[in-house]
Amino acid sequence: MNQDRTAGTLRRLPVQKRSAERFERLLDACAELLDEVGYAALTTKEVARRAGVPIGTLYQFFSDREGLIGALAARNLEAFLGRVAARLEREAPDGISGMVDVTVDEFVAMRRTITGFGVVDFGAAGQDHILEPTLDNNTAVAGRLRSLTASLTGVQDNAELEIAVRVALECADSVLKLAFRTDPQGDPQLIAECKQVLNSYLNGRLR
Repeated sequence: MNQDRTAGTLRRLPVQKRSAERFERLLDACAELLDEVGYAALTTKEVARRAGVPIGTLYQFFSDREGLIGALAARNLEAFLGRVAARLEREAPDGISGMVDVTVDEFVAMRRTITGFGVVDFGAAGQDHILEPTLDNNTAVAGRLRSLTASLTGVQDNAELEIAVRVALECADSVLKLAFRTDPQGDPQLIAECKQVLNSYLNGRLR
């Protein structure tokens, strides 16, 4: 995990194995509680209790609740990018539509299976700069996706790609939120429509 991605509220990264295990337990407990009680009711005290560590240990790593949420969002983003990269390298899909399918499918799979992801995927309500101090969350995610796409496909990372990925991400974010509001598992028709919208836009923009 890159320390810069928690907007300055991560006090330190774990170095020793025991500290790393406690760090991950705290993030796991945070994710569990997000699913159980929601973002508004989440407290650092309860996260520490659930993780089985002293509250002082939590504050060794995180300055506040937002730092904890930021670290969870950063972990989610790294996991998502890793899953997308692994599938793209393994399957080598042809063209933009293949990359769109993989990216949307992996997000949907994480939303369905990863604890806490439905509450905090790569950010949280009211915390618009939780991944990067100078960028809103969607811009930060778009930048990482753009870099990944360019590195795996050889597409030139330029201003045209930057705006295209940024717009595509905003569209996907809105439609996928609608899909999961409609159906807790994600409405299949809306997920398919999301892919169609992205394919139509990106193929017209980047060809």
